[in-house]
Amino acid sequence: MRPLTLWRYEARRAGWAALLGPPLAVALGVVAAWANPLPGETTTARILLGALEMAIPLAAGVACGSLTGRDPAVEIQLTAATSYRATLLRRMAVTLAWTAVIAVLTAAVLIATGWWARWPENHGPVAGQLTWLAPTLGLSGLGFAAGAVFRSPAAAGALVTTVWALQQFFGDAAQQNVAGRLLYLFATTRGAVPGDWAANRLTLLAVAAGFVALALVVLGHSERLIGEEDE
Repeated sequence: MRPLTLWRYEARRAGWAALLGPPLAVALGVVAAWANPLPGETTTARILLGALEMAIPLAAGVACGSLTGRDPAVEIQLTAATSYRATLLRRMAVTLAWTAVIAVLTAAVLIATGWWARWPENHGPVAGQLTWLAPTLGLSGLGFAAGAVFRSPAAAGALVTTVWALQQFFGDAAQQNVAGRLLYLFATTRGAVPGDWAANRLTLLAVAAGFVALALVVLGHSERLIGEEDE
């Protein structure tokens, strides 16, 4: 199979959630900013950056959680020359690459139109890209690992959504201890202790790598995958 054909196939196998999720997340953020009843450009800028830090990561996390368990005959995949882990990693790469395209384009528009600079905690146009990158990878890694462990897209998506919602509703409590601050997904738009932002972003990236490593270990047990499929 030619490389371009292969990547097209993996994009289709990733599903509509991976393709439609990020642009819909941005669209909802724009609508929320337009319908914002609170006065002030700063509030509007916060909502727009919130689409990058909150909505896009949630969409990517749910999409990555749905990658495992979509194949109707895993035992056939396990006999292929390419390992099933490599196949799922390709699909995750497609999902995250498309998410990155949407996020970078959105950030570029916000920077060009001046909305990026209207939020005081924007952290600049370069380092500020961690606004969306760190939580996106963090939730995507969680979703990928949950999908591998549970073998259920619904369960993985529910876990990602629950973690996202808990951080939304209990953000103030998360700021009360070091671990909570380092793992907080919304440190750019919901606030962070001064000086903790960079450590928070790097921690989320490290956690994402750990989740992906866990997923690869779980997916390496082919007998477990076959057993789950037979149940």
